[in-house]
Amino acid sequence: MKLYNTLTRTKDEFVPLDGKNVKMYACGPTVYNFFHIGNARCFVVFDMLRRYLEWRGYDVRFVQNFTDVDDKMIKRANEEGTSVKEVAERYIAEYFKDAQGLGIRPATVHPRATENIDEIISIVSTLIEEGHAYPVKVNDMGSDVYFRTLSFKEYGKLSHMPIDDLEKGARIDVSEKKEDALDFALWKAAKPGEPYWESPWGKGRPGWHIECSAMVLRYLGESIDIHCGGQDLIFPHHENEIAQSECCTGKPFAKYWLHNGYINVNNTKMSKSLGNFFTVRDVAEKYGYPVIRFFILSAQYRSPINFSAEIIEQSKSALERIWNCLENIGFYLEKAPDGPQTAEAKAQTDALREKFVSEMDDDLNTAGGVGAIFELVRQANEMIGAGASRADVEYVGNTLTELCELMGLMPEKNSAGDEFIHEIEDAIERRAAAKKSKNYAEADKIRAELLEKGVILEDTPKGTKYRIER
Repeated sequence: MKLYNTLTRTKDEFVPLDGKNVKMYACGPTVYNFFHIGNARCFVVFDMLRRYLEWRGYDVRFVQNFTDVDDKMIKRANEEGTSVKEVAERYIAEYFKDAQGLGIRPATVHPRATENIDEIISIVSTLIEEGHAYPVKVNDMGSDVYFRTLSFKEYGKLSHMPIDDLEKGARIDVSEKKEDALDFALWKAAKPGEPYWESPWGKGRPGWHIECSAMVLRYLGESIDIHCGGQDLIFPHHENEIAQSECCTGKPFAKYWLHNGYINVNNTKMSKSLGNFFTVRDVAEKYGYPVIRFFILSAQYRSPINFSAEIIEQSKSALERIWNCLENIGFYLEKAPDGPQTAEAKAQTDALREKFVSEMDDDLNTAGGVGAIFELVRQANEMIGAGASRADVEYVGNTLTELCELMGLMPEKNSAGDEFIHEIEDAIERRAAAKKSKNYAEADKIRAELLEKGVILEDTPKGTKYRIER
């Protein structure tokens, strides 16, 4: 398997640091609002990477954090007249609701920044002792602590930007408190009305970048295999993580750096700051969570993709093709003719499975993987149309199910109760009897009554199928 590594700018063979054990960290959300479709791309893509690695036999320890204290959260708490902690609790709960809907499996650990203050203080203290950081008195409550960026000779190695260019950009926001324009805050002195913790530098709270370094160190160790996030985090967030972590431990921080591309609206990056975003919750209410996941996985993760109602509708139709095929397979197998598995059909199915693996091994090309799934759908439909044997159709059906389960694209389990199912089946039998006696008005009436209840009938040569949409 090869992964595109932002650090090397090449597709590198994936070789974990410790055999089949994989340490993986993804930057999670700042929990002050519902997350939007652009955020969802990161969460879905790296959930898919974790799923695929485990499917390939790796033991993945996956950590995704919550930033539960920062300027945006303080602003939201003040606007609502509540505490930062209450804001965090509410939106962490909402995150898990949306994540579950999207088929995102919980991480091995979901640490919060506020649960790791001791680790953060320890790292900052080490950086000061080693000459990589310095405190600056701000007020009677305490001091800011800044990272001495130029003390890390490899600064800029992830973003591949010359230090002079970084210096020029940073001077736009230079502070008199800092020794250099590139220096960034590790610890912020408390301000009245803000949450704070006691530290050797007085009352304060952590800077954003140091939180992730502390949680990686605590839950995964000094060196990890994969660090991932959106491409907007390459600089400064991930660049700064590398600098402070490697200056603290003296060891390489992460071997592979993966970054997903943007989701655009009218060719402009979707973001909360621009106000052109759509929350996952709102889109899911109209189209369902699985459609959002399918939309995201239909594109190669590093490529930009455009979001629009038209594209989401196309994703919905495409996903329904897969689901209808799985349903047709199940229905066909109930009455399929017996017969041995044919070598030709098995070889065709195996070749498509291998194509799926080949695409996914090539930098997690989910677009190619989805393409292979649709070829399996085509094969299954052709076999059913040709009256293929139970063994052949069952084999392609099992393969299709395996790959859809891997990608988190299986149909949602029907929540209808047994009594309702019995009612549907009874109505289908009554309708069949009405048609047999040529009472088509009664048959149409039964169909219409079921439709009002969200039950859609489909007549096929093998009998009547139904699906529930409600």
